[in-house]
Amino acid sequence: MRRADRLFQIVQILRNKRLVTARALAERLEVSERTIYRDIQDLSLSGIPVEGESGVGYTLRHAIDIPPIMFTAAELDALVVGARMVKSWAGTELGHSAQSVLDKVTAVVPAELKANIERSKLFSLRFGEREDIDVTLDICRKAIDLKRFLYFGYCRADGEQSRRRIRPLGLYFWGNVWSLAGWCELREDFRNFRLDRMQAILMENESFEDGAGQSLQDFIKRMTCNS
Repeated sequence: MRRADRLFQIVQILRNKRLVTARALAERLEVSERTIYRDIQDLSLSGIPVEGESGVGYTLRHAIDIPPIMFTAAELDALVVGARMVKSWAGTELGHSAQSVLDKVTAVVPAELKANIERSKLFSLRFGEREDIDVTLDICRKAIDLKRFLYFGYCRADGEQSRRRIRPLGLYFWGNVWSLAGWCELREDFRNFRLDRMQAILMENESFEDGAGQSLQDFIKRMTCNS
């Protein structure tokens, strides 16, 4: 969680409770109590009316209002259809996060805008769901974020099987399939791999650094020049 998001969450928790200990905040936000003490101090210095002390608990000295988020009808449609597309096509973890975002927006917008969300007629459907592809997508995302090598079996369109070890760089959605762009250690070049053709995927503990000519930017430059 980003620090700015954590500070916002602390304010929200304090708004809803009379007294909250640093330990309770630390457990809720999965950080150390020392981090909470620093966050509380920073909130106080920024003008948030927090009062209390370590070992006792914290509360807001008086209620504070956060201005409602304002959206146009078109912006809300964009949020709804975007969240529904992510839920249908972007794996389990991002799907849950998309619903969480939509729930948070629904909770804070004015009543008339909330009704627009509930009446939305924009949908994203996915037939023949495959849990293995969702799992593969989640693993690929994590490997990209952590810069970890991926090792997996791959079946080409012509049926040829191979084992690949790659440096995962980016994920691309083509409307009905996902592909993973990466630097292939076997071919010593960039390759694209369809997620639905990947088998027994494993994220290794070994991490990598982008070598010269092997980064996502290099891949994009190559694809741009070839198009």
